[in-house]
Amino acid sequence: MTAKTRRANTSLLDSIGLELLKADPGEQLANSALRIEYIPAELIRPDPIQPRRVLPENIHFAFHANRLTPAQALRELIQIAQVVARQNARPFSSLLDLFAEAEDEREIELPRLAPEEALVRNLANLAITIRDDGQVNPLTVIDATQGVTRLYRIETGERRYWATWLLRDFLPSYEGDGTIPCIVIPSGRASAFRQAKENTARTGLSAIAMARQAALLILAAHGAQRPEGAVSNGFYRQALDLDMRDKREFTSAILSAMGGISRMHFSRYKALLRLADEALELADRHNLEEGQLRYVLGLPEESHAEMVRQIIDFGLTGQQVRQLCAQSTGDEPGKQPAPRQALQLAKLMRSASLPAPQDLARILLEQERDVQIVQARLQSMKRLLDDAESCVVNR
Repeated sequence: MTAKTRRANTSLLDSIGLELLKADPGEQLANSALRIEYIPAELIRPDPIQPRRVLPENIHFAFHANRLTPAQALRELIQIAQVVARQNARPFSSLLDLFAEAEDEREIELPRLAPEEALVRNLANLAITIRDDGQVNPLTVIDATQGVTRLYRIETGERRYWATWLLRDFLPSYEGDGTIPCIVIPSGRASAFRQAKENTARTGLSAIAMARQAALLILAAHGAQRPEGAVSNGFYRQALDLDMRDKREFTSAILSAMGGISRMHFSRYKALLRLADEALELADRHNLEEGQLRYVLGLPEESHAEMVRQIIDFGLTGQQVRQLCAQSTGDEPGKQPAPRQALQLAKLMRSASLPAPQDLARILLEQERDVQIVQARLQSMKRLLDDAESCVVNR
């Protein structure tokens, strides 16, 4: 990185991030305490409890358990994206192929990409921007140095971190010196509020990431101790037993850090932490909206993942999800369908003359008036019959 670029980035300190750096209601950092340093990428580590999961879940945990280096983590991500792209007739052998495809797609409708494909493309685009224009927006890092071992933990800017590694190891024409510009926060001065401000100011968080963000702010307000490594969903679910009534002095700052949302929306996001683990991962990976997920909470926990899969497979709207969940639970959310329904279905199956497929399809379409809901119902019936067969075989 040239000296000119370094001077330009340093001059941005007065205009970039100061509002974010002063977001914590309990702590104001003086400008004199802040500095920009060019830190070797090897000395920087992402925050393992960051609400925004940049990497897929399995790679995230392997990386933070030190089983993968940054380059290895990205290689696994790229390989997953290549497999998915090949399955969808969009093969690519190198990241540069993605940019050639982008040129071809300008005059046609863009395909619906799998989450891993979209992530690789977005990181590659960011990497090219950094290569061509320089990184004018520094990361914010916490000085986590212990003894003589220098170490910095990312508070904001993890996507820029991964894009830099992608540029270094997977794209040509990298001319940098292996360092990343960072605003260094003194040791012990981490802030969930600054992190939340940055997250909501940048590319929108998924609904599940917003739920994790809400949990971290609630836990920070209650003085919960910060863990050092990657955590399970159980860590964030601690916030379900806490609220803002006991910490009213933090209410305004919490809602502001979440993007200025209302108390009602805050509660709805936090409630998503009640989803089963598999449902949480799927919803986060596919960036489902809170309005699609809120009704899933009324189902038994063992049904969460199945309903989320249906939302993804059929692109169900919030209204469609509400209808499906209401009919699945009956009048009392959370209860299994009455045994009477099972008896009726069994009686139908014992009948000598089952309805013709086209008649069943016609009647369902007349009743639902929505092809996607009919498809979802038929898919549920297929799973029910498959599970029933398994129960019979395993008796």
